[in-house]
Amino acid sequence: MGYAPATGQAICLRDLLVCAPMSNTQKPAREIRALTGARALPPLFLVLYHYHEGHGYQHVPWFDIFVAKGYLWVEFFFVLSGFVLTYVYFSRWQNLFTLKGYGQFLRNRLARLYPVHLAMIIVLAIMLVVLQALAHAGGYVSVFNLPIYHPDMSLKALALNLLLIQAWHVMGHLSWNGVAWFISVEFALCLAFPIFLFAARGSAARALLLLVLGFITLRNLALTSGHGLDLTFDLGLVRGFADFAIGVALAMLHRHLSPKLERLPEAAFTVAQFVVFGTFFYVMYHTGWAHNPMDVWVAAAMTLIVASLAFDRGALARLFMRKPLQRLGEWSYAIYMGQTALLMLLRFLQQRIYPQELVTHYRLVHVLEPALLVPACVLWGYLLYRLVEKPANRWLRGPAAAILPPPVERAT
Repeated sequence: MGYAPATGQAICLRDLLVCAPMSNTQKPAREIRALTGARALPPLFLVLYHYHEGHGYQHVPWFDIFVAKGYLWVEFFFVLSGFVLTYVYFSRWQNLFTLKGYGQFLRNRLARLYPVHLAMIIVLAIMLVVLQALAHAGGYVSVFNLPIYHPDMSLKALALNLLLIQAWHVMGHLSWNGVAWFISVEFALCLAFPIFLFAARGSAARALLLLVLGFITLRNLALTSGHGLDLTFDLGLVRGFADFAIGVALAMLHRHLSPKLERLPEAAFTVAQFVVFGTFFYVMYHTGWAHNPMDVWVAAAMTLIVASLAFDRGALARLFMRKPLQRLGEWSYAIYMGQTALLMLLRFLQQRIYPQELVTHYRLVHVLEPALLVPACVLWGYLLYRLVEKPANRWLRGPAAAILPPPVERAT
């Protein structure tokens, strides 16, 4: 969505669906469509990661090594979040230090994050009641109580999830919609965003310092955690803050360097993108198995992906600007948030519905399940996007549009 001077509508960056009216002294931020498309595939890799962590891997090295590091795509999203929020809000950073501006910013972010989060809590509550009742009637153990899965479905956990603070080092387990730990951390990052923005503004040296501090924090986490950067309910907050700082710093460096880099020919961006993606794949396949201190190098390579696509130029940027990837990018949040319900449903099907002959041919099933799970998650994510995320976001943001006066088009 672009800026419409005649109607005074706000610029909307699809990457995070963050919209806010601009003052009459600000130019609209150009939408970076390549970064929207870059969001398309990571949620699907996360779906495959969560499936294979619970069911074992395929014994195909090129596939297993890549999928086993799927949890690191969270680094990509946290970095992207810091980059895009800074890219959109830098020119009006002072507004974030006013009660009205800060309140509108948080309202816009919650309008984006909360509806699907709440919808998934309701879906999982219904599943819990129904599957527990079936288990009680059938005299077997519900999938919500199997040793292989330990969700905290208590009322305390529910309250913390509703408040979006469940990943603030207050629980010892993932709870309810386990993947929503990411949204809990994202909410904390939104609360602290003005501080990050203030710290990074100024010289390129300040941005570079913030970038280095972010990577030092990630490195220390990877070295001391015992399982690399796979940190969620425990130190996920620190992990998110480090990644977010890197994204904020990257956006500031992008701002400082853009006037010179944008003069480069298209071929220079294409070469840079192939080098970056080649580096990414090299690091993925040459840093050992997952959950080790070398995770920080994968995070660094993912940061370079964001940087290389941020100009919307180059062959790979154009690839991510294709319509199918743009659509998947728009649905990516709903796909990510919706996967838990389908993974739990799959466990129930395996437990009670699968014919015995399928169980005895488990190798074949183990291939077919993820192959069907991925498109099912895409369809479910699309439905969540169309029926929950998009209409709820529009409804919640409608009243907020009246908080600030509409922008005035400047004469040029």
